[in-house]
Order: sequence, then structure tokens, then C-alpha cells
Amino acid sequence: MEIKLSDHFSFRRLFRFVIPSIVMMIFTSIYGVVDGFFVSNYVGKTEFAAVNLIMPFPMLLGGFGFMIGTGGSALVAMKLGEGKKKEANEIFSMLIKVTIIVGVILSVLGIIFTRNIAIAMGATEDLLEHCVTYGRILLVAITAFMLQNVFQSFLVTAEKPKLGLIITIAAGLTNVVLDFVLIGVLRWGVVGAALATGVSQFVGGLIPLIYFLRENNSELKLVTSKINFRILGKTCFNGSSELMTNISMSIVNMLYNLQLMEYAGENGVAAYGVIMYVNFIFVAVFLGYSIGSAPIIGYNYGAGNSPEMKNVFKKSIGFNIFAGILMCIAAVMLSGVLAGIFVGYDAELFEMTRNGFAIYSLSFLVMGLNIYGSSFFTALGNGLVSAIISFLRTLLFQIAAVLILPIIFELNGIWMSIIVAEIMALVVTVSLFVVNRKKYGY
Repeated sequence: MEIKLSDHFSFRRLFRFVIPSIVMMIFTSIYGVVDGFFVSNYVGKTEFAAVNLIMPFPMLLGGFGFMIGTGGSALVAMKLGEGKKKEANEIFSMLIKVTIIVGVILSVLGIIFTRNIAIAMGATEDLLEHCVTYGRILLVAITAFMLQNVFQSFLVTAEKPKLGLIITIAAGLTNVVLDFVLIGVLRWGVVGAALATGVSQFVGGLIPLIYFLRENNSELKLVTSKINFRILGKTCFNGSSELMTNISMSIVNMLYNLQLMEYAGENGVAAYGVIMYVNFIFVAVFLGYSIGSAPIIGYNYGAGNSPEMKNVFKKSIGFNIFAGILMCIAAVMLSGVLAGIFVGYDAELFEMTRNGFAIYSLSFLVMGLNIYGSSFFTALGNGLVSAIISFLRTLLFQIAAVLILPIIFELNGIWMSIIVAEIMALVVTVSLFVVNRKKYGY
């Protein structure tokens, strides 16, 4: 039986609704991790460092998809809650059209400037050509990657989270198989890794596009629409926190890499790459929950159902606290095992990675609440509050921490930066929850 956005959500029903989004995000993270595993173990740590150095650039561009997806799905969910299905479909269709146009433009510009970006990010002579090769191949697929990010949100709004999960699994399996064939068997190195990821992104972006172009039994379908710049502006503003998160993560990752090159050299960049790959799997739980639950909030806000908003809000806070504790314990206990999977062949690099991830994992205790806070206000259509949380959490606090803490604690200070930034952000998030509770009735 399909769960509707208009249903009352017990914890069991809520969990059933969001679990496909959680698993979807975990699979998305895992097939990124597979790239790292094959490059590190079958190609070499220099190439692995190069992949991690350039990766923030295509991720930054792909962030425009997250912005349109989260900001737009919140508006569409509200229209559905208000009973305006025709208008909801027109907005949805316009945003998909804009995503494709912007994606093509960013792809062309990105390919042209990849070398300059790699140099600006600190690529040494040994890393530069690997960075350019990997980056340019991924940028060919950036439009599909943006569509994949957009549809992750809209499939939930269309009450089809299970379909989103199936598509993500298909994309993930495509990436895993191609990594094995292109890197493990054919030994194509970073070219094989980039091709595997790019093809999987086409799978993840084009299948839902075809689904919505055809007649379907979901709440949404692609229809003829014109570009409405007022709605587009509202979407971008509302989803600006998600774009800010991706831009900030890319900038902060570049800064981390620069600091690590100074304090630990190439090994530091490689260790951070492993930590980021593994971190994505844990953070995927928080992101998946936020993506899965946001349309429920948006729908009930549009329908004026404050009691249900309050119900989902309380359950969501409890989930993120409980999940954060479990993941922190699991991450610390498994830090050695996870580091060994990627860099077990190098004792010095292994120990640096294990220690760094064990410290970094403490941030999971509070990270989920901050991610949910930003997503929650996006779902309510309050892009400003959402952007404030995101900007402070992912950019300002982290930049300050990663510049100051290494002066005191050296290399460990870099690993501790995320913990300090998340704690400071939690103070802001809780304050904004309290200040806005009467305005929105949660």
C-alpha cells in the first residue's frame, strides 16, 4: 500500500516512507567509494590523491542540481498540499528544463577551465594531468548528474521514493561493474574511474527523465511549460542552502587539502580522501532522512496541518539524535577496518587515516541535527534561515576551525575542525528552531 503525503505519520509509517531515500543516498555514496577503492588499490596513491584533489570541482557544479531539486520540490509539495496539481506539474516541468539548459552550459565551461581550476587547487606536476583527465570526463556527464540530484528530491515528492531507490541501485551497480572491468581488468586507471562514474550518472539522470516524460501513476509528470523567472528565483533562493552546502564543501575541501599538503604532504591528501569517501556513507543517512521527510513538512505546511508538522518534527529530532549516537560508535570502532580497505598497503598512510577518521567521527553526534535543520526550513519555504545554517556550518565555522586549530594541535587540529564547526552550528540551529516555532506552528 502506497504511503501518501496526506497520511498521519506514526514513527513506523514515517520510517517506511524515508527509508528508500536513506538507502538511496547510501548507495549513491557507496558507488563513489568504490571509485576510491579501485583507484587506490589498483592504480596508486598519487592518482588517488589527484582524484580527490579535483573531485570538489564537479561536485560544486553538480550542487546546482541539489539547489533546484530541494528548493523546487518544497514549492511543488506545497502546491500539492494546496490542491493545485496543475500548477505543481508546470513548476516541476519548468525546473527540469532549466536544469538541462544550465547543465549543458556548466559542462562546456567546466571542461574549458579544468586545468586552470586544478592548478588553483594546488595540483603539483605529478597530480595535474590526472586531475585534468578525471575532471574533464566527469564534466561531460554533469548535466545527467544534475538531473540525478534533482530527481532524488522530486521522486519523493511524487510519492515514488521506492522508484528513486531502484534507479539509484541501478546506477550504483553500473558504476561498480564498470569500475571492476575498466580499472580492475582493463587497467584504464583514472580514465576508467571517470568513465564508470559518468556512465552511472547518465543511468541515474536519464531513467527518471524518461519515466516522467511518459504517462505514469505518480503525482507528477512533465508537461508543456514556460520559464517563470519569479518561480525560478524563488526556487533558487529556497534551495540556496543546498547550493551553499555544496559550494562550501568544495571550498572547504580545497582548503583542507592545502592545509594537509603543508602538514602531511601527499599522504595527508590521500588520507583525507579516504575519510571523505567513508564519511559520505555515514552522512548519507542524515541526508536521506532529510530528503525523504522534507516533502511531508512542505505538504502539511501548504495544507495548514500544524499538528502533523509538529508530530513529524518531534520524531525527526529523535531519529537524528539516536542515529548520530549509533553512527559515531560504529565509525570509531570500524575506523581501522575502513582505513585498511583503502590504504592497508601503506602502514604510515593507514595509521594517519585511521586516527583521522576516529577523530572526525565524533562530529556525527550533532551533524544530523544541523543537516535536518537546514532541510526543514527549506521545506517550509524559508530559504534564508536554511542558508544561514548551511553557510555557518559548512563554510564560516569550518574555515575558521581548519585555519586556527592546526596551529595548536597540528595535524590532529585539521581532523578536529569538523567537530568544532558542527557544535557551533548546533547552537545556531537550536536557536533558530526556538525562534521560529510559533511562526510555523511546529
